[in-house]
Amino acid sequence: MSFFRDISSPARSAHAIPPSGSRPAPACTLVIFGARGDLTKRLLIPALYNLAGSGLLDADFRVLGVDRVAGTAADWRDGLAATMQDFTKDPDGEFYTPTIDQDAWNWVADRLDYMQADFADLQQMRALAERVKGNAVFYLAVPSRFFGPLVEMLGQAGLVAQQEGAFRRVVIEKPFGSDLATARALNRQVLSVLDEQQIYRIDHFLGKETVQNILAMRFGNLIFEPLWRNEYIDHVQITAAETIGVEQRGAFYEPTGALRDMVPNHLFQLFAMVAMEPPASFSAETVRTAKEQLFESVRPVRPEDAVRGQYRAGTVEGKPVVAYRAAPGVAPDSVTETYVALKLCVDNWRWSGVPFYLRTGKSLGGRRTEVVVQFKKPPVAIFRGTATDSLPPNRMILNVQPAQGLTIEMAAKHPGPAMDLAGVQVRFRYEDAFDLQPNVGYETLLYDCLTGDATLFQRADNIDAAWTAVDPVLQSWGHAAEGLEFYDAGATGPAGADALLARDGRAWYPLNGT
Repeated sequence: MSFFRDISSPARSAHAIPPSGSRPAPACTLVIFGARGDLTKRLLIPALYNLAGSGLLDADFRVLGVDRVAGTAADWRDGLAATMQDFTKDPDGEFYTPTIDQDAWNWVADRLDYMQADFADLQQMRALAERVKGNAVFYLAVPSRFFGPLVEMLGQAGLVAQQEGAFRRVVIEKPFGSDLATARALNRQVLSVLDEQQIYRIDHFLGKETVQNILAMRFGNLIFEPLWRNEYIDHVQITAAETIGVEQRGAFYEPTGALRDMVPNHLFQLFAMVAMEPPASFSAETVRTAKEQLFESVRPVRPEDAVRGQYRAGTVEGKPVVAYRAAPGVAPDSVTETYVALKLCVDNWRWSGVPFYLRTGKSLGGRRTEVVVQFKKPPVAIFRGTATDSLPPNRMILNVQPAQGLTIEMAAKHPGPAMDLAGVQVRFRYEDAFDLQPNVGYETLLYDCLTGDATLFQRADNIDAAWTAVDPVLQSWGHAAEGLEFYDAGATGPAGADALLARDGRAWYPLNGT
């Protein structure tokens, strides 16, 4: 199943043998709505290129791009080919590759077709239905306001009716709603057309190998599980810090903000990986039920346990950054948060009394996504009378990005006659253990959707429970400026975020810690 399968290393031939334990996805037409958009050209198509290079796509696999923009299949392919070549020019890019395997790209390009169509035109959607036969996956790479209406149009055109011997699935990107009420309304709208088994609500965070490795680490190694509980763990910190600001995305970010953009999806998925109970199996429904049980145990966050901030002008990595309010598309008096920190409390046997602190923000002084599990300190009686008057805490840091791996912080004795302890680190890094190949993080997610494995996708009740947890904060904030704090670009966040932990006698792990 997904967590213990390696599909991330593209072979050097379009006719490659699939990795051990994997099989090519069944023949299928992937219909991409929003074919001219950034998501398609920078993430979906490169992911398909990697899957083709790994031999994981059937010879009869096809891609049909659909968009309102006029054009032909040839000019769409040419534009995608140019974007692929751009990946060879930026060594610092997330998907840098020194060369494009022309055989693998040609294999994909030969299967690309294009159709100009208005999503709201039923006649054009019926014309689309004439071009899509057999297995089909419909990928909604469009703005979120189109999700519900587009699914309804697919239903009216007969495109998603399940057929004997063939599947019809729909992939829906985030954000899935903007609060609890809108998420529930969207779920009702989508479920009036589709069965839950047809819906793949995607969160690209779960495509990252290091996120999936959290479950592999927890449940594939017996040494961790006995310690993974409130008897030994003091608290957990989950961080997704970015050095970039909103740049040219102000019009999108203004009605969204850091909480909606990151917390009930990305950070809650990391939280689930760390805190869910061991599932009886890695079947999709079993794993998603384990997540649901965890989310249902989360107390709705009190507004006083949440902090919001917005960055002012400052300097990030030696470069000047304008204030959020000065970014294109942003109101000069905006109260949209670019930073949020909050405290989660879980009411179950494993985690009662263990707070989970979540934080995310833009234009911060460090870029990292990580989970810090801090253990309780051991009794120090045996060290009385020595040079060690306090012990450094044990921590396990699950490094997601940019570092990928695992760091353990523990105490060790300094050489010499005195009993003097100091903190040391033990590190595992993916690049040291594995031959990593360029990937965009969508490879596993697309493959799982094509093969019908919904393990890494969210169910309706998962979505509902996550929004339920944070909705009191959203409703409290509203559009009011009260409580909004400011922080300089390049800092670690607003002062209130430090105070949130300080009142519990704790502190954030430094952004440059590992």
